[in-house]
Amino acid sequence: MAYTVKLEPSGKQFEADEADKILDAALHQGINLPYGCRNGACGDCKGKILSGQVDYGDYQPWAMDEDERARGYALFCQATPRSDLVLEAEEIDDARQMEVRRLPCRVHDWRQLTHDIMEVRLKLPAAERLQYLAGQYIEVILKDGRRRAFSIANTPLQDDFLTVHIRYVPGGEFTEHIFHGLKRKEIWNFEGPLGNFYLRHSDKPALLVAGGTGLGPIKAILETAFEEGIERDFHLFFGVRAQRDLYLTETLDRWQRDYPNFRWTPALSDPAPEDSDWSGDSGYLDEVIARYFTDLSAHEGYLAGPPPMVDAVSARMRELGMVPEQLYSDAFTYSTE
Repeated sequence: MAYTVKLEPSGKQFEADEADKILDAALHQGINLPYGCRNGACGDCKGKILSGQVDYGDYQPWAMDEDERARGYALFCQATPRSDLVLEAEEIDDARQMEVRRLPCRVHDWRQLTHDIMEVRLKLPAAERLQYLAGQYIEVILKDGRRRAFSIANTPLQDDFLTVHIRYVPGGEFTEHIFHGLKRKEIWNFEGPLGNFYLRHSDKPALLVAGGTGLGPIKAILETAFEEGIERDFHLFFGVRAQRDLYLTETLDRWQRDYPNFRWTPALSDPAPEDSDWSGDSGYLDEVIARYFTDLSAHEGYLAGPPPMVDAVSARMRELGMVPEQLYSDAFTYSTE
């Protein structure tokens, strides 16, 4: 049976089945309630029940004591509804409200996506979860204190692992290790979430532009939007040098089949000799976008990738009428150390 859950003071509402954890139901419907562990051990998701009944579920006594429970509090990561509810709860509406944390993790597995891009999945400690907005990034802290920034490439709605896409940089000490010396269960330390790149609440059509591993945060944004049932129009332009640099094309093709509000356009800027059979778009992304659109005044733009691409596409989008305040970007730089 589904129940209606209303949040105060915002007045937002969402539906939760009697088998749904309140936190899970909220997150899957685009409402960000704070949390830390999602297993009843930290207390970060604690809020007050103003009316209605819940099953409190299993939790650790240090996360919520009996006095707090008697005063109407519950841990939303464990509580399930038994009636319609009115809850007093803090909501997170932008990245500045996210708690930046320093956490250890273990390398769980990896796969090579292209000749120079590796996808690595990181497993957090059992009692920890990282709350973030799709599009944000983490900084991996090396043993000597240097940092490497990587966008999170998976939806925060499925946060058992953090996935990052890492591009090989010839001579780069860290990426040499990723491609030639990575070991399962090795321990990394990281800090995050960081950055202000995330999908804003809007009904405007969104142009998403990814260059290379810029597809990582864009993928996370789209995956989250589809899971939340967001119906605004999305058009992804994915630019790479040659056909061998394209990746996750099967996923993008499947999304284009399954979601009528999504389409994607690949483009090659420097086709290789073996790309003679390429029938798609060629050229730099700012040129390609201008072939599809003459007026972007009613759109929002989300750009992720190398700084020259981000700069060129940003300039072209403004020329086509996009309001600068509705243009969001995450420019990647690559260290050669």
